[in-house]
Amino acid sequence: MKFFHLSDLHIGKQLHGYSLKEDQEHILKEVVAYAKVLKPDAVIIAGDVYDKSVPSAEAVQLFNRFLTEVFALPDPVAILVISGNHDSAERLRYAEEILETQQIYLAGKLPETPQERIKKVTLKDAYGEVDFYLLPFLKPSYLKTGKEEGQPSSYTQAVEQLLLRENIDFQRRNVIVSHQFYMGSSAPKTCDSEILSIGGLDSVEASLLLPFDYAALGHLHRGQKIKAEHIRYCGTLLKYSVSESGDEKTLKVVTLEEKGKAASVEEFPLHPRRDVKTKRGTLEEILAEAKEEEREDYVSITLTDEVQPFKPREQLERKFSHILEIKADNSRTRSRVLMEAEPVLLRSPLENFRLFYREIQGRELTGSEEEILQEICREMEE
Repeated sequence: MKFFHLSDLHIGKQLHGYSLKEDQEHILKEVVAYAKVLKPDAVIIAGDVYDKSVPSAEAVQLFNRFLTEVFALPDPVAILVISGNHDSAERLRYAEEILETQQIYLAGKLPETPQERIKKVTLKDAYGEVDFYLLPFLKPSYLKTGKEEGQPSSYTQAVEQLLLRENIDFQRRNVIVSHQFYMGSSAPKTCDSEILSIGGLDSVEASLLLPFDYAALGHLHRGQKIKAEHIRYCGTLLKYSVSESGDEKTLKVVTLEEKGKAASVEEFPLHPRRDVKTKRGTLEEILAEAKEEEREDYVSITLTDEVQPFKPREQLERKFSHILEIKADNSRTRSRVLMEAEPVLLRSPLENFRLFYREIQGRELTGSEEEILQEICREMEE
């Protein structure tokens, strides 16, 4: 069983005010071109198809064209999609019953009651059947157990409860597709284009996924393994922040063979229409080193001139057409930061509210009040 592992397309996203429509269209066409050559059995999209819960008509049309081009490939390809925290579950699952007849499976809605189950899609290959469990983005409050004492109080408990309901046969080959912030023994690599809850309130223990043959994860924008080789974030197809300028984005292609044999993951290079780059130096140095092939790239520039240069933006715009930002870093700016800086005790919103509540009410928060406050903080972050 060979499948493409994609996530976090964020169709409709902008980068410092620049529309990424052309860039996203270009990179999705490259994915289709790879599919023609590599002939996957399935394409998995692990959440955040769109950048907004109410995507523009232009964004919907772009995703529709991608699905249509994959569906039109000479060899049949199943398409499995879950909703992420940026998506509207209801909008994403539009016409899902009709689409399933064409092997396009959309999982936007979570199982809310104890009687409901995660959407499961079973595909076949030369070694038999593979069960794909499609788990959209969730919060503990999304689950309705019917009993207050059974309500999950953490993201880990919520995911664990849903998986236990399934009674998964791990003698079979199983793949889980999930869009959450999974953590292993060390903190995952994150970047500026992600929004994460303060203090890791939304984290899920990755050990829950160890029994699966492969975990296709979405949410983090840097490709990486979590806890084990077969638990992976594929990362974004494009760079969505300056902090990712040094990253190498690749297409992840996963192959499952017989049960008991580890999944293999190959990485294929991607060629964006425009790259994201950083430039640092004096204005003269940056202008002298500018290359013609970089003219269309998205560029973050840090000027180190000690003397303010004459109309730096106008000069830089002659070399770079998509400037994201121009910053200054010299002895003057550094001394100003030191002079203005005051010691500040940084506390999370949770800690600040606890202190405020104690000051006003004269007591600590109760357990139930603490849970309500944590849920409010999670919602604010999203």
